[in-house]
Amino acid sequence: MNLEKNTSISTKREYVNKQNSVGLNKDRLIYLVCMLVLAVIPLFMGNYTLHILILSLIFAILALSWNLVVGYSGIFSFGHHAFFGIGAYVSAILSMKAGVSPWLGLIIAGVIAAIAGAFIGLPVLRLKAAPYIAILTLGFAEIVNLLISNLVDLTRGELGLSGIPQFTSIGPLAFNLANRINVYYLALIILALTIFVTTRLIKGPRGLALKSIRESQEAAESLGVNLTRNKLYVFTFSSFIAGVTGALFAHYVQVLTPSSVIGIDIMMEILVITVIGGLGTILGPVVGSFIVILGLEYLRFLGDYRLIIYGVVLVLVIMFMPDGIMKRIFPKAKI
Repeated sequence: MNLEKNTSISTKREYVNKQNSVGLNKDRLIYLVCMLVLAVIPLFMGNYTLHILILSLIFAILALSWNLVVGYSGIFSFGHHAFFGIGAYVSAILSMKAGVSPWLGLIIAGVIAAIAGAFIGLPVLRLKAAPYIAILTLGFAEIVNLLISNLVDLTRGELGLSGIPQFTSIGPLAFNLANRINVYYLALIILALTIFVTTRLIKGPRGLALKSIRESQEAAESLGVNLTRNKLYVFTFSSFIAGVTGALFAHYVQVLTPSSVIGIDIMMEILVITVIGGLGTILGPVVGSFIVILGLEYLRFLGDYRLIIYGVVLVLVIMFMPDGIMKRIFPKAKI
């Protein structure tokens, strides 16, 4: 009797492991296909479309970092654009005033943004009420916006910074406007690295802790999960990614104003991208970014009416696809 019971349990475990393996292989296949498509697309595009695709990749990375905080951890931060702006201005100022290489500026920008994230996160993330966290993080972003706008000697205020150095060449590879395709692949590599690290994080022990916090902070705390430490970790990490993304944006567009990187509309764009693609999914922000950025550009001829169209689309997505496009297309995949 015990032999039959043990055999049954063993069979069930083998079945579950097999199902998990199949699911994992399916997820990897989807990732591989997506990366392959993104790698091939620029070969057939002109400069203007390539420019839009680069912006789509940049905002995909930014939305992915915010999704890690909100979608996987349940931290309702609405000041994520602050770290994007901090990274952009830090790298731009260092390269313009101190002659720091833009490549080094990427890392420094990420570190400074992470420090800023830890600074605001340490007191704010001790709170459990989502509305308070949302208001305080949004307030922090507005303070950063005011600082950037008023430190005229350093940032030139509302006039902004122009002539920001481009990424220096690596051997025969140039990363300037005449070689946009190289900038595209640079952004794609950063996106791929972000996806890889994020996937490792959410599928590891800390990822389980974050998901338990998202579902119920009280239950997670009763199980011994350190709420503040885990939330601060993911908040700081996502701030680092946002800072690197901001630096990438600055050295690509070469012009910065406070509204272009830290305006409230940037936060709204991140939110729309993530919700349309799928909150709590890895590829959702990527898909959402291409839909939103490409849509905004190709509907530009409609003027302000395009924003109305996007509002309608967002409402329809929330009504009929509340989990986003990725969950509708791949309901069983863990992507």
